[in-house]
Amino acid sequence: MRMTKEAISLHSLNETLNRVENRLQTVETQFKELNSAMEKLTQKLQFQDKTLEKQMGEDELWISLLEGRFTSVEINLFYSYVSEMLCCLHSCVRVKLPDLAGSLPTLASVMRRKGKNQRIRLVWEAVLEMLGLQEGDILALCTFFIIHCSEAQYYPANQRRKYTSDISTMITKVVKNQILRESLLCAVQVVENGRAQRDPKKIITLVQK
Repeated sequence: MRMTKEAISLHSLNETLNRVENRLQTVETQFKELNSAMEKLTQKLQFQDKTLEKQMGEDELWISLLEGRFTSVEINLFYSYVSEMLCCLHSCVRVKLPDLAGSLPTLASVMRRKGKNQRIRLVWEAVLEMLGLQEGDILALCTFFIIHCSEAQYYPANQRRKYTSDISTMITKVVKNQILRESLLCAVQVVENGRAQRDPKKIITLVQK
């Protein structure tokens, strides 16, 4: 009789332990699902935050440029460096894609097609890395170019030196927008390193559509 009671007690204990184990497994599964949902939500919020931050930065850049805080000489100097850097970027992409060079006559054509053509996109990314540039720099510099191209005057290198012996210091002092300031400094670095082409005739068609 005693053995029977002990057997029943052991059986009941095993059933209880099995129920507890099943419950723990259920809780663990629910926790994993909840944790996965939280990670997805966090990633989504982070993406939205970055997107909003990027949009705010772009809006701030446009506002800064449209307010016209620069003198005509400053605009001409910045425009000259931006033009040469964009010309360099365009030329480097075409050199790496000789068979497509004829279908990429302008920088705008490269930027349009890189979203649909993987080969162009990979070359574009490689050239940006080679020049020490990022997509955000190109956006800022193209924005500056578009806003000022109708009024700005291109200064060749010897003429620039008449206005300033240290363009980087000038940019740091007068350009308040951080995105534009850093992008202009990158453009200057590319040009001063001798990797940009200084052909004013090519500059005119840089961003033509």
